[in-house]
Amino acid sequence: MKKVLIIEDEEIIRETVSYYFTHEGYEVFAAGDGQKGMDLFATHSIELVILDIMVPEIDGWTVCRRIRRVSTVPIILLTARNDEEDTLLGFELGADDYVTKPFKPSILLARANRLLKYHSVQQTQQLDSIHLCGINIDKLARTVCIDGKKINLTLTEYEILVCLMEHKEQVITRETLITHIWGYDYDGDNKTLTTHMRNMRMKLGEKSKHITTVIRVGYKFEVEK
Repeated sequence: MKKVLIIEDEEIIRETVSYYFTHEGYEVFAAGDGQKGMDLFATHSIELVILDIMVPEIDGWTVCRRIRRVSTVPIILLTARNDEEDTLLGFELGADDYVTKPFKPSILLARANRLLKYHSVQQTQQLDSIHLCGINIDKLARTVCIDGKKINLTLTEYEILVCLMEHKEQVITRETLITHIWGYDYDGDNKTLTTHMRNMRMKLGEKSKHITTVIRVGYKFEVEK
């Protein structure tokens, strides 16, 4: 049973959408504000998020950004505003789809099903290998090739590259990378990550252009560069 989190402050909309998804066989978690939504996300294995932008406590933009720091779960934004800038900002923050109110619950459900199907396919493909921009990672053999030529990365450099490529076009914070590689109890110097990143970029050569440093935040693997 797929778990969906609905974060919507309008009770009628929240209950209507919850009904449709429950009837479709989803396990539904619902919140009327951003803080409660984040709490539910942190305590359940959520597989899809339907998020209203204008929720109280923590706004939808911030919720979207925080979820994207730790998860690739599909996110559908809901808004009463039909503004192109809002749409672009939502996609920049990592949203997968955008629905303008008023909407038909059946249409929202169809979009959700499509996203989950696509996400499932992507996850299956990512289990064994990653292929982006001439960089090929065989996760079973733990090898990295550039345009067919193998390069030798340390285990840490390999883990950094895999994390960035699996979350392409998303900003991964330094804290997220450190936790991913060394764990929550890591108390070393942040310069250690910087050193590994520099060494990895040297080995990637011209392909290192795809890894962008986001000042005071972290790093991003950009497909188009």
